[in-house]
Amino acid sequence: MSFYQITKEKLLEKLRANLLILQKGMSKESDLTSSMIRTYIKSTRGQASKEEMKIANKQFRSFLKTLGVGTLVILPFAPLTLPAVVLLGKKLGIDVIPDSFRDDGER
Repeated sequence: MSFYQITKEKLLEKLRANLLILQKGMSKESDLTSSMIRTYIKSTRGQASKEEMKIANKQFRSFLKTLGVGTLVILPFAPLTLPAVVLLGKKLGIDVIPDSFRDDGER
């Protein structure tokens, strides 16, 4: 097996792993966003508790983060800009990664 084939296989394995993380995060984000929308609908009827609204508002902030990160992903040079934005956010004390894309131990 040549060096090129080994490198290609490693890159494909890493890509598969990253795509699985993305799939898991998007699935979780979708479920949480559906719950958020149901809570906001209940709120318009005056049926949502303060705790439910607190959770829904937290999810809305996470949803906005997802939109922001999603916008960065479609830009040219995304493999360079996205890590730079995450590092800059950490330096400024801003969390730019949505909660649904974190491991349970990272929260």
